[in-house]
Amino acid sequence: MIATRFSVATHIMLLMATEPVGRLTSPRIAVSVNTNPVVVRRIMRLLARAGLVHVRRGQGGASLGREAAGISLDDVWCAVHPAPAPPLLPLHASPDPGCPVGSQVPWLFGDVFLGAETAMRVALAATSLADMKARLGTPTERPDGVSS
Repeated sequence: MIATRFSVATHIMLLMATEPVGRLTSPRIAVSVNTNPVVVRRIMRLLARAGLVHVRRGQGGASLGREAAGISLDDVWCAVHPAPAPPLLPLHASPDPGCPVGSQVPWLFGDVFLGAETAMRVALAATSLADMKARLGTPTERPDGVSS
């Protein structure tokens, strides 16, 4: 199961990109994310360690550590999945080495899974927080045909 830390972290960063500096507190962010402020503070610590956000204790609030255009989604990914992070698509443990399929699973799946993760990281690196902010409020066509 893949954790939701990345989407929550990106949500937090988008709030910071849209709100006036100093007005965002963890309880305010928690309402938007629909989670507990403790979860928000944990993720914000990871973002702060990576230099992506500045956090002031108490009612001081939080703000972006640099301009939104200079923060890629891959920066956010790396902040919440610090190295050495487990693979995004891990292989199941111990396939049967005597099975004609099981014996080939590690090398057969390994390159494909690594390629998929690499493609995802390239796409994240090509997308900035400013790009995501620009998409806010823009009606989009959902796959089910309903406008949102």
